[in-house]
Amino acid sequence: MTSSKDPLLQPFQLKHLTLKNRIMSTAHEPAYSENGMPTDRYRLYHREKAKGGIALTMTAGSAVVSADSPPAFGNLHAYRDEIVPWLRKLTDDCHEYGAAVMIQLTHLGRRTGWNRGDWLPVLAPSPIREPAHRAFPKEAEEWDIERIVADYVSASERMQAAGLDGIEFEAYGHLMDGFWSPATNHREDQFGGSLENRMRFSLMVTEAVRKAMGPDFIVGIRMAADEDWEKGFSREEGIEIAKRLVASGTVDFLNIIRGHIDHDAALNNVIPIQGMPASPHLDFAGEVRAATHFPVFHAARIADVATARHAIAEGKLDMVGMTRAHIADPHIARKVMAGEEARIRPCVGATYCLDRIYEGGEALCIHNAATGREAEMPHEIEKADVRRKAVVVGAGPAGLEAARVLAERGHHVDVLEATGKAGGQINLLTRNPRRKEMVGIVDWRLAELERLGVAIHYDVYAGAEEVLAFQPDLVVVATGGIAQSPELDAGDDLVTSSWDILAGAVKPEGSVLLFDDNGGHPGMSAAEVIANSGAELELVSPERFFAPEMGGMNHVLYAKVFAERDVRVTINTRLMAVRREGNGLVAVLGSDYAGDVVRERHVAQVVVEHGTVPNADLYLELKPQSRNFGAVDYAALIGRRYPLAVKNPDAQFDLIRIGDAVSSRNIHAAIYDALRFCTLL
Repeated sequence: MTSSKDPLLQPFQLKHLTLKNRIMSTAHEPAYSENGMPTDRYRLYHREKAKGGIALTMTAGSAVVSADSPPAFGNLHAYRDEIVPWLRKLTDDCHEYGAAVMIQLTHLGRRTGWNRGDWLPVLAPSPIREPAHRAFPKEAEEWDIERIVADYVSASERMQAAGLDGIEFEAYGHLMDGFWSPATNHREDQFGGSLENRMRFSLMVTEAVRKAMGPDFIVGIRMAADEDWEKGFSREEGIEIAKRLVASGTVDFLNIIRGHIDHDAALNNVIPIQGMPASPHLDFAGEVRAATHFPVFHAARIADVATARHAIAEGKLDMVGMTRAHIADPHIARKVMAGEEARIRPCVGATYCLDRIYEGGEALCIHNAATGREAEMPHEIEKADVRRKAVVVGAGPAGLEAARVLAERGHHVDVLEATGKAGGQINLLTRNPRRKEMVGIVDWRLAELERLGVAIHYDVYAGAEEVLAFQPDLVVVATGGIAQSPELDAGDDLVTSSWDILAGAVKPEGSVLLFDDNGGHPGMSAAEVIANSGAELELVSPERFFAPEMGGMNHVLYAKVFAERDVRVTINTRLMAVRREGNGLVAVLGSDYAGDVVRERHVAQVVVEHGTVPNADLYLELKPQSRNFGAVDYAALIGRRYPLAVKNPDAQFDLIRIGDAVSSRNIHAAIYDALRFCTLL
């Protein structure tokens, strides 16, 4: 398909604004703000998408319009005047690349906490608690409503002053649609009861903003048009709300979503992750477009170009949101235009990005370590001044990324892999059928290495002799780690590792106790496999809650399996020892909180997850022969300077190790290691 005929690359006219193609990134909050301001990190993140050819980037998710809507997750402060110059700089940067910029504005209502920001009371249409954020809101009074309408107007004026192309109001689990929903609006005054009354607040806002902004400033709304909930509003009522908003003449587009988000399980149905259906609400958004005859935008796990193209070609959407996909690859549109669609780095649905916001305070892509680090890390790799001969040992995610980056730099690269297949520990986690999409992390890099002419030598268990036979200038040890067991008082030889379960080397049988003190996906994936096998499972964790290294989005699908399979979850408990008794095992359990309390479980299997220990033999063998003795100048690495000092000038090669070959971490850390080192070498 030529660019001139590709539906995705056709311009879209939205009033006076020409969007150069049909690809957008919808509003989301990466939590890159500083003190509520979109400073350089925030700006560079959006600029990269503009550089990558996107037509529209929607900032914030959402920017709050009032001080009594305290930020729940790094939200921008649209109620402060100092936001204007920051947004103007961001907008100017994106306009330079031909991308339009809008911002999402909201009052969070009950979807936040009272013990943040200025410690003002959380409010909602009715005093009904949202489980996810746990605040008990006060019922909004008429004076609250009046001031919040005025806050929406003044926030909109700031956005117009910053030069943005438009704004979008959030009505999706926040204050506006809180008034619409019978689940959250039990009022008996002019703002409750009939649909007309329940829409009164939102129309007060849109009418006041339209009056202040004039006809030439674009105003849209992201709205749930079906709460998919017996307590909430139905599809029919949601479409009626959309029709009334259109008829009011106060909005210029609808950004449609379906569902409710008051707890993690409901949120997952709105924003699905791997193992769930892709683009589940696309057809529904198309139905709203057909019913309203109005511009419709939509995003919900539309991760691939083929689906996005279908959405436009079939008239389901006017603009298609590929939001998480742009976190994985901000240059999607550019690659489509260049005929390099196959080179788009895939979103694998891991949703590390969203979970990381709550767990680590920033959105990060599981396998694009440059996203969110645009000031230091490049999305496009520059050539090195001096070409080197490099050997990378290990073809897991760290090794594959190191080889890719080094080859992009122009170095000659050989990869040595001990097994017959690339992927490392990813090959284990994809044995859980629900997580098979993670293989995209490997497949994309293998395709890139083939394009770059990098040779991968399989079934080579490399020692120093095998590595040095290539006469390298640089050796990257990415040999990963091997499963380790927690320290036990007795019975180390009686336990099974989570790796054995995932690999299928050991089949779950009878009653199984899984002790997980790593707290991430490896233990949870093993638990899911055990539970789905039909074995009786007890999951034991020494933590206050299970899997603390994993966020709420990924928690949901594990918790669903555990609930369906009647998995027993025991927290604040530690595996102390294992002994054999007859044909079974006895797991001895203790507690950090009551050292003299010991309990026993009679089980058929004890499975443990305790991270990995570095597979460091090769590194230790090469270290005394290397130019830098394996040493790294961390200050130089962080400061983006060459990080390897010459300590052994007669040696022929530099040596680094990355990923789990250093210590037990995760996929993102392994890929970040590779990128941050190899862009300097």
